[in-house]
Amino acid sequence: MQFLNGNTTYRFMGKRKLAMIISIALIAISLLSLMVRGLNFGIDFTGGTLVEVAYNDSVDVAEVRETLEAGGVEDAVVQYFGTSKDLLVRLPAESAGSQANASETVMGALRAPFGEKIATDVGIKDGLQQCATSSGAAACQVQMRRVEFVGPQVGEELTNDGGIAMLIALACILIYVWLRFEWKFSVGAVAALAHDVIITIGVFSVFQFEFSLPVLAAVLAVIGYSLNDTIVVYDRIRENFRRMRKGSVVEIMDRSINQTLPRTILTSMTTLLVVLTLLLIGGEVIRGFSIALLIGVIVGTYSSVFVASPVVLGLGISREEMMPVEKEGAELAEDALP
Repeated sequence: MQFLNGNTTYRFMGKRKLAMIISIALIAISLLSLMVRGLNFGIDFTGGTLVEVAYNDSVDVAEVRETLEAGGVEDAVVQYFGTSKDLLVRLPAESAGSQANASETVMGALRAPFGEKIATDVGIKDGLQQCATSSGAAACQVQMRRVEFVGPQVGEELTNDGGIAMLIALACILIYVWLRFEWKFSVGAVAALAHDVIITIGVFSVFQFEFSLPVLAAVLAVIGYSLNDTIVVYDRIRENFRRMRKGSVVEIMDRSINQTLPRTILTSMTTLLVVLTLLLIGGEVIRGFSIALLIGVIVGTYSSVFVASPVVLGLGISREEMMPVEKEGAELAEDALP
């Protein structure tokens, strides 16, 4: 594993045209999917009611959907929530009504086939809701675990605020990198971040994964992760520009990326191990968050090498722009890094 000691000599910039074709293709697919299919927004953004229910035995989603329609609950989205006994029932805002009425309607429709109704005189026993049947009171076949309600106005505000937050973050990053390095580096950094965000959101559009507030938080986290990796590469490029008296711009960038490659690979691998663990055993609640992070880490690692630096190179960065202003009598820097 030669890349772990930083002595590799891969010609990353020599592959920049191929990388550009791949990136443009992925961005085009993502944008096309966003325009045609859009995002599968969760109730955090669209508004509506979410009811989590648990059956005593495994059930079929199609049968539950038919039961709800027979009970007068239309436009409901039903999906498994971890196991075949646990389900999420989502109602859009226009058909949900109030939170209390929606949950009562859903539970009434689901309990009707069992001939059950809530036994108000018994209530909760051993943590299970009790139902009244022809044979007396017993634990309900269908238990309501939780109910959540988001108004459509709140959902619209969250959508707008989330988009604004992302734009503000990119603008602040542009200014920060501009002040720390040079304007061409800031353009490269923002291009890499926009590349990561578009592709990550595009995957959610293509596969119609639910886009919720935790997913938006993951996208913002991806921006920070990718930027950190890009800044490390940029720091080394700046150092090598000032210390290497020989070599073209392409050679300096290739050497800088090779020197930071061990850090890039190890950081990505350890992060991916954690994210994969969350995805596999974290449960349905953080599934979207984990998927967004998984995609973002992979794409962010790729962009810090094949997007951020090639954009700077394409803008025509030169040695003179990276050299510090010399003071009178100052000695030249060392010839090269050890």
